[in-house]
Amino acid sequence: MGKRLYIGNLPYRTTEDELRGLFGQAGEVVDVAIPIERESGRPRGFAFVEMADDAAASQAFQQFNGYVLLGRELRVNESQPRPSGSGGRERDGRRDGRGDRGGWGRDGS
Repeated sequence: MGKRLYIGNLPYRTTEDELRGLFGQAGEVVDVAIPIERESGRPRGFAFVEMADDAAASQAFQQFNGYVLLGRELRVNESQPRPSGSGGRERDGRRDGRGDRGGWGRDGS
Protein backbone atom coordinates (compact mmCIF):
# COMPACT_ATOMS: atom_id res chain seq x y z
CA MET A 1 0.00 0.00 0.00
CA GLY A 2 1.25 3.48 -0.88
CA LYS A 3 1.92 6.43 1.34
CA ARG A 4 0.19 9.73 0.61
CA LEU A 5 2.11 12.99 0.99
CA TYR A 6 0.75 16.52 1.33
CA ILE A 7 2.70 19.07 -0.72
CA GLY A 8 2.13 22.64 0.50
CA ASN A 9 3.19 26.07 -0.78
CA LEU A 10 2.94 24.73 -4.32
CA PRO A 11 3.30 27.24 -7.19
CA TYR A 12 -0.16 27.67 -8.73
CA ARG A 13 1.01 26.86 -12.25
CA THR A 14 2.50 23.47 -11.32
CA THR A 15 0.96 20.56 -13.23
CA GLU A 16 0.32 16.97 -12.19
CA ASP A 17 2.85 15.79 -14.78
CA GLU A 18 5.54 18.09 -13.34
CA LEU A 19 4.90 16.77 -9.82
CA ARG A 20 4.92 13.18 -11.06
CA GLY A 21 8.30 13.77 -12.71
CA LEU A 22 9.78 15.59 -9.73
CA PHE A 23 8.66 13.11 -7.07
CA GLY A 24 9.47 10.22 -9.40
CA GLN A 25 13.11 11.02 -8.68
CA ALA A 26 12.51 9.68 -5.14
CA GLY A 27 10.65 6.50 -6.11
CA GLU A 28 7.50 5.22 -7.78
CA VAL A 29 4.62 7.68 -7.86
CA VAL A 30 1.21 6.00 -7.70
CA ASP A 31 -1.04 9.07 -7.96
CA VAL A 32 -0.94 12.88 -8.05
CA ALA A 33 -3.89 15.15 -7.23
CA ILE A 34 -3.98 18.96 -7.31
CA PRO A 35 -7.23 20.22 -5.76
CA ILE A 36 -9.02 22.96 -7.69
CA GLU A 37 -11.22 25.78 -6.30
CA ARG A 38 -14.81 25.24 -7.36
CA GLU A 39 -15.65 28.89 -8.00
CA SER A 40 -12.55 29.96 -9.95
CA GLY A 41 -11.33 26.65 -11.37
CA ARG A 42 -7.80 27.56 -10.23
CA PRO A 43 -5.44 25.32 -8.23
CA ARG A 44 -5.54 25.79 -4.45
CA GLY A 45 -1.76 25.87 -3.93
CA PHE A 46 -1.26 22.37 -2.57
CA ALA A 47 -1.29 18.81 -3.84
CA PHE A 48 -1.27 15.18 -2.78
CA VAL A 49 1.32 12.76 -4.09
CA GLU A 50 0.97 9.06 -3.34
CA MET A 51 4.26 7.19 -3.31
CA ALA A 52 4.37 3.41 -3.83
CA ASP A 53 5.84 2.58 -0.42
CA ASP A 54 7.19 4.00 2.84
CA ALA A 55 10.79 4.05 1.58
CA ALA A 56 9.86 6.16 -1.46
CA ALA A 57 7.76 8.49 0.70
CA SER A 58 10.63 8.92 3.16
CA GLN A 59 13.05 9.65 0.32
CA ALA A 60 10.59 12.17 -1.19
CA PHE A 61 10.26 13.94 2.17
CA GLN A 62 14.03 14.16 2.62
CA GLN A 63 14.60 15.27 -0.95
CA PHE A 64 11.75 17.75 -1.43
CA ASN A 65 10.77 19.24 1.93
CA GLY A 66 12.21 22.74 1.58
CA TYR A 67 12.93 22.24 -2.14
CA VAL A 68 12.46 25.49 -4.10
CA LEU A 69 10.15 25.04 -7.08
CA LEU A 70 9.47 28.09 -9.27
CA GLY A 71 10.55 30.38 -6.44
CA ARG A 72 8.44 28.72 -3.70
CA GLU A 73 9.76 26.51 -0.91
CA LEU A 74 7.73 23.28 -0.82
CA ARG A 75 6.41 21.87 2.44
CA VAL A 76 6.14 18.09 2.36
CA ASN A 77 4.33 16.17 5.11
CA GLU A 78 2.58 12.85 5.49
CA SER A 79 -1.04 13.41 4.52
CA GLN A 80 -3.44 13.26 7.45
CA PRO A 81 -7.06 12.16 7.14
CA ARG A 82 -9.53 15.04 7.15
CA PRO A 83 -11.00 15.37 10.65
CA SER A 84 -14.73 14.78 10.88
CA GLY A 85 -16.80 17.81 11.74
CA SER A 86 -14.21 20.25 10.37
CA GLY A 87 -16.49 23.08 9.31
CA GLY A 88 -18.96 23.16 6.52
CA ARG A 89 -22.38 21.63 6.61
CA GLU A 90 -23.91 18.84 4.68
CA ARG A 91 -26.35 19.56 1.93
CA ASP A 92 -27.68 16.65 -0.10
CA GLY A 93 -24.96 14.44 1.38
CA ARG A 94 -22.16 16.83 0.38
CA ARG A 95 -20.23 19.33 2.44
CA ASP A 96 -20.46 22.90 1.24
CA GLY A 97 -17.39 24.18 3.13
CA ARG A 98 -19.04 27.38 4.35
CA GLY A 99 -18.92 26.65 8.06
CA ASP A 100 -21.81 26.61 10.48
CA ARG A 101 -23.17 30.08 9.65
CA GLY A 102 -23.17 29.42 5.92
CA GLY A 103 -21.84 32.81 4.86
CA TRP A 104 -23.53 36.17 5.48
CA GLY A 105 -25.81 36.73 8.45
CA ARG A 106 -29.40 37.76 7.88
CA ASP A 107 -28.67 41.36 8.85
CA GLY A 108 -26.03 41.59 6.07
CA SER A 109 -23.05 41.46 8.42
